[in-house]
Amino acid sequence: MDTALLVEKSILILILFALSLGIAAYQTYFERKVAAWMQDRIGPNNAGPFGLLQPLADGGKLFFKEDFVPANADKFLFMIAPGIAMTVSLLTSVVIPWGPDIVAFGRTISLQVTDINIGILFIMGITSIGVYGIMIGGWASNNKYSLYSAIRASSQMISYELAMGLSVITVVLMGGSLSLREIVEAQHGFNWNIWYQPVGFIVFFVCSVAECNRAPFDMAECESELITGYHTEYGAMKMGFFLFAEYVNLFIASTVISCLYLGGYNFPGMDYFEGNLLSVISILVLFTKIVLVIFTFMWIRWTLPRFRYDQLMGLGWKKLIPIALINMVITAVVIAFTRGWFN
Repeated sequence: MDTALLVEKSILILILFALSLGIAAYQTYFERKVAAWMQDRIGPNNAGPFGLLQPLADGGKLFFKEDFVPANADKFLFMIAPGIAMTVSLLTSVVIPWGPDIVAFGRTISLQVTDINIGILFIMGITSIGVYGIMIGGWASNNKYSLYSAIRASSQMISYELAMGLSVITVVLMGGSLSLREIVEAQHGFNWNIWYQPVGFIVFFVCSVAECNRAPFDMAECESELITGYHTEYGAMKMGFFLFAEYVNLFIASTVISCLYLGGYNFPGMDYFEGNLLSVISILVLFTKIVLVIFTFMWIRWTLPRFRYDQLMGLGWKKLIPIALINMVITAVVIAFTRGWFN
């Protein structure tokens, strides 16, 4: 790798790091405003104009709070658990294509840190590691509520990753590749996968809600049963890392949904544009889709009541997995017939 390319990739990584943290911070503001709108309240409005400085106030509050470790906790594991959750949540953005290439300073700059040929498999593998931060934090706290939360989170992750994987297989069958770049490019214009895989989209979306521990699947941290679950004993920026990781995961999940089913940076009429103008419009289109998906996540949270644990597990094992499996088989048969594999 030449020096210029190394500098280019390093700058892109720093931009993605700052962007992920900034979006995660302002998702808290956006969520409070959405909740207030749905409940006929005002929401944050004191910290800065329209309350726009509220995320900075929250971050400062966490930063200056007392940092403590419970006396009977496993101190090493207790301290590294938030770091694991935060690091894993930030890793997945490196394989996401954020837009077509840009030409600047005489160079063609790719808006993707790395295009590995198993991009979607990489994302699923990394996100499945993220539950270790929750499990380790819950176990190391030496708190029974936190331990219950860790057990719930691990069983929930296993249950819903199976259906999610089956729904991803249908997209891979259609695109013929595990590379996110190739999956997105196969949806050129308005040829989005959601038109061909509405069932797969619904299954993947529901599983994403569960993977992000969002209501109505927030069994790992429901206040009415577990106080706050795995981060009950955490304070200051250790708890802040857990909260940031949750919102970064929400951002990445919305991005992956947009890339797999909503065409990524593709949009109708994109062939009328070219060069850097096309790249800028494509980036704006992708982020518009991401914002709409995030809004849908929040809409669901403030609309539906929380499931019971047995309902949550029953939905994953008895409903979503069979539906995803049947959808995968039907997709494979249709593709085999249309491509003449049985001739």
